[in-house]
Amino acid sequence: EAKLVESGGGLVKAGESLRLSCVASELTIDNYAVGWFRQAPGKEREGVLCITSTEGSTYYTDSVKGRFTIFSDSAQNTVYLQMNDLKPEDTAVYYCAAESFFRSCRYGDNWAGYLEVLGQGTQVTVSS
Repeated sequence: EAKLVESGGGLVKAGESLRLSCVASELTIDNYAVGWFRQAPGKEREGVLCITSTEGSTYYTDSVKGRFTIFSDSAQNTVYLQMNDLKPEDTAVYYCAAESFFRSCRYGDNWAGYLEVLGQGTQVTVSS
């Protein structure tokens, strides 16, 4: 069974950094689009960043541009989310997800109907 496991979340102060990891098993990340999503309390899940081996990275939300980046390590079969200059509004549960139907980040952050694997999430809390 394909699985994604996130880690690296925690409680930090505004302005600090975190790096989240998404380790894949029973799937090869180079054959998938892998996205980071987040869901804050009382809000809908939103896409943050996405990456494929052919397209590179795609931002799904402007609020993280200049602060967050996504990168992958094929040898480790892991996708990372580097989050710098964190703000209280970044507080959320962060999930990684994978799809191979389109293998593309170009169709937006609504992966309903073709999201294949979703991790269990990792909590990020940013205090002011």
